[in-house]
Amino acid sequence: MSSTPVRPSRLPREERRRQLLDAAQQVFVENGYHDTSMDDIAVAAAVSKPVLYQHFPGKHELFLDLMDTQLGLLQEATSSALASTTDNKERVRATIRAYFQFMDRPDRAYRLLFDSGLNNDPAVAGRMEELDHRFATDIAEIIAADTRLSGEEALLLGHGLAGIVQSATRHWAAHSGRQGRPDLEAAADLTFRLAWRGISRFPKEG
Repeated sequence: MSSTPVRPSRLPREERRRQLLDAAQQVFVENGYHDTSMDDIAVAAAVSKPVLYQHFPGKHELFLDLMDTQLGLLQEATSSALASTTDNKERVRATIRAYFQFMDRPDRAYRLLFDSGLNNDPAVAGRMEELDHRFATDIAEIIAADTRLSGEEALLLGHGLAGIVQSATRHWAAHSGRQGRPDLEAAADLTFRLAWRGISRFPKEG
């Protein structure tokens, strides 16, 4: 007596979308944007290309979806750090540490933001500019509150410090496993000391 094979049940749409995003993230992180194809993602997700295209019109849109998620996570982490205390010195320390923690995640999803190879892509560049501006603005508020600098002067320094933090964390993350590399706490403290000593040289309010 023959029996009809039972087809596996379909995943709910949102669950399937999450599965596709998880698979795509792994492939993008490992291969980079330009060396990743929709075929690669479909294979990693164990689905057919038509199923993949039912959820995402193309590789670029899929990548931007992943990028937005990571931007949100980083912004949430730094915002929480800023809100964790009213002591401005400790707020800077906590924010820098949060940045290092984001870069230290095992999934290496920071590469979607900082190693995409899409610097000239308007959609990607716009998102990164917004990230930089928001981070610089948050730091500028601390600088303005702790010094006699004007808002524009503080914002200028905020962008400078944001650049220092981003450059330091990217270098640190890219050299995981390198002999002599400081651990997260030491690296965050070194970067904080550089940033805060710069801020503390300006005249205080009061």
